[in-house]
Amino acid sequence: MNPAEIVENLSLPEAVPFTGFDDARQAVECLVRLYDRNTAFIRAAFEEYAAGRMPEGTRARAYYPALRIRVGTYQEVDSRLSYGYVVEPGVYVTSVTQPKLYFEYLCEQVALLVRNHKVRVEVGESDTPIPLHFAFAEGQYVQGVYADAVGSALRDHFDVPDLAVTDDTIVNGTWLGRLDEPRPLAPFTAPRVDYSLHRLQHYTATAPRHFQNFVLFTNYQFYVDEFCRWARDTLAKGEGGYTALVEPGNRITRRAGTGELVTEGGEAARLPQMPSYHLLREGHTGITLINIGVGPSNAKTITDHVAVLRPSAWLMLGHCAGLRVTQRLGDYVLAHGYVRQDHVLDDDLPTWVPVPPLAEVQVALEQAVAEVAGLSGWELKRIMRTGTVATIDNRNWELRDHDEPVRRFSQSRAIALDMESATIAANGFRFRVPYGTLLCVSDKPLHGELKLPGMASEFYRTQVGQHLHIGIRALELLREMPRERLHSRKLRSFIETAFQ
Repeated sequence: MNPAEIVENLSLPEAVPFTGFDDARQAVECLVRLYDRNTAFIRAAFEEYAAGRMPEGTRARAYYPALRIRVGTYQEVDSRLSYGYVVEPGVYVTSVTQPKLYFEYLCEQVALLVRNHKVRVEVGESDTPIPLHFAFAEGQYVQGVYADAVGSALRDHFDVPDLAVTDDTIVNGTWLGRLDEPRPLAPFTAPRVDYSLHRLQHYTATAPRHFQNFVLFTNYQFYVDEFCRWARDTLAKGEGGYTALVEPGNRITRRAGTGELVTEGGEAARLPQMPSYHLLREGHTGITLINIGVGPSNAKTITDHVAVLRPSAWLMLGHCAGLRVTQRLGDYVLAHGYVRQDHVLDDDLPTWVPVPPLAEVQVALEQAVAEVAGLSGWELKRIMRTGTVATIDNRNWELRDHDEPVRRFSQSRAIALDMESATIAANGFRFRVPYGTLLCVSDKPLHGELKLPGMASEFYRTQVGQHLHIGIRALELLREMPRERLHSRKLRSFIETAFQ
């Protein structure tokens, strides 16, 4: 049955008109109430359906809540700000999902709009239906919905995910609305956010609520082992304001009053594709580490989804091929530019778009290397080189004719080669998430030092041991920075959404 044919039998909760608020917290609390009511309505209807009590031809529907502002005049705002205002008069709206998860973020964004434009923010219902799949928290629904007896008829009675409204046109700068259509207020629509929140649970085996605002991506298990060891030690000592470690399967380790650690939950039955580990801190200001494995496809996939959580910064810590004869195994590479030959983002961010270094992140990474390695100034250059990193999608590029790729590396002034860094940086640029890259040279294929067992020197082992702690220290330095300074204006175009 076509949903359009049964609109007269549409079951809806009572409509809620838009209401204005001067107080950001009150507005977000209203969003929470409306979202909870509408998702509960869908779940209750599904229970009726599963029990065989839903009348034939009846369709249950509820809508995402929405935030809206109306700006009537051009207003001058602080030119140093990178977000928190709209650039032109008009009506701006965004649909909202899981407002409890985004509570403090939404409060911040709404408060900036009220302050900068001196307008009331309005809360009401959008015209976007909540899909049945997204009305259940953290995958509760997915386990049992597709039983053969009920799966084929679901879309006759409920809304299901619609790819037509689940895309990246807003962040990609390709959104085209009708003349009378409100403009986007936020970079992602509610269905796009819900899609990624469910994907995060699938790929990382941890719930989105555990993700922290400062993220490390790596491609080596060693970093995971060292991170978990350091996290437990830090929790036992009660240092850094950290409160718990969450591992795949939502296994939580906390500090007991005596300094001992207690663990709740068992290990994940099997590791997911990209396991994540979260060292929690109040206000989501802790650190998340994700082992993304190898390749630009994984790098794009995970950053596509982490981006909807609006993290404060993400960094890539991985191994790379050194391209200069003066480099040693274990030397660090601080990327300040990228040659993008990963190709996975070509349709979203053309390769002619430059991915600039962000001064705030570059300074934090260099300072962290100096602190952890105990070097400074000219001596620091012995172990770290700043330059261009080339990212490719062929791990075995060494097996092809070298002339053409080596010429390109030389012309680009590349000093290192890997498979993930440019992807993560480019997606940071695309999604307005501050990004950075610090790599460790693990082989030098152009100079006869291939990545083979037994080639690791003591210097290399020392550097690898330091590498993770440099990344952690860099994120701690970025955490100390005011949020409005960290979110560089370099990441914003001249027509932007007000929300960060």
